[in-house]
Amino acid sequence: MRVFVTGATGFIGVPVVRALIAAGHGVLGLARSEEGANALKALGAEVQRGSLQDLDTLRSGAAAADGVIHLAFIHDFSKFVENCQTDKCAIEALGSGLAGSGKPLIVTAGVAGLGAPGQLATEDMAVPPNFPFPRVSEQTALALAGVSAAVMRLPQVHDTIKQGLVSLLIAAAREKSVSAYVGDGTNRWAAAHVSDVARLYRLALETHEAGARYHAVAEEGVSLREIAEVIGRSLKIPVKSISPEEAPAHFGWLSPFATHDLAASSVITRRKLGWNPTGPGLIADLERLHVS
Repeated sequence: MRVFVTGATGFIGVPVVRALIAAGHGVLGLARSEEGANALKALGAEVQRGSLQDLDTLRSGAAAADGVIHLAFIHDFSKFVENCQTDKCAIEALGSGLAGSGKPLIVTAGVAGLGAPGQLATEDMAVPPNFPFPRVSEQTALALAGVSAAVMRLPQVHDTIKQGLVSLLIAAAREKSVSAYVGDGTNRWAAAHVSDVARLYRLALETHEAGARYHAVAEEGVSLREIAEVIGRSLKIPVKSISPEEAPAHFGWLSPFATHDLAASSVITRRKLGWNPTGPGLIADLERLHVS
């Protein structure tokens, strides 16, 4: 297959591109810069220059491919609502390039906010009407008329360099000189190593099912207390519990995530796709952080 990949130069995108090429697929990667374009060429991919705001570029890239993996998102959380709208328009443009073709579109979403506290989020859970986050990637993709779309829900995706929202916990710990968790710290975040996530995108593309929701979850839930403790050891700073009232001052906009249980299951995904994660766990990667 010739696969159009947005976010192809990113943290998850590069391993996805490598996994696709290693499996014999061709890749057309979206790149905003000359540096990104050269990096994709070095991986053996073709390049489509443009950004998420270039809707005509997204349509033409999708139309020129046998399938699309949409990974790109503008991670500027000071403009989160605006960036969610950009993502919605980008998904609609990709869909218009695929409409009526039966070609697969895999859109990236998240496991956060699906289950009740203490409940594992599962693949058969739809996004609730009172969904607390403005990102509507999943809802937009599955509502596209005439498009064979599926959704990849991500947990905290990690290696020893980046760890999703955990990287922001590390930044807060550095800034405050203390690694904190809220209350007893038993709330959990699901996680998966980036190499396992990349392989799952490939499997989902090759074994495409319209309307499917997949969970790229290797660990159902790692407690925030355990995460805070390993961050404290790595940075050689104190670890302490803070109250829910103190959380906004310590974590800023990240506070709602730091106080919620974001655990999730991947039982259905593993059964459907034969996916068996083999990469290091989140704590193992945090213990090997490159800290200055």
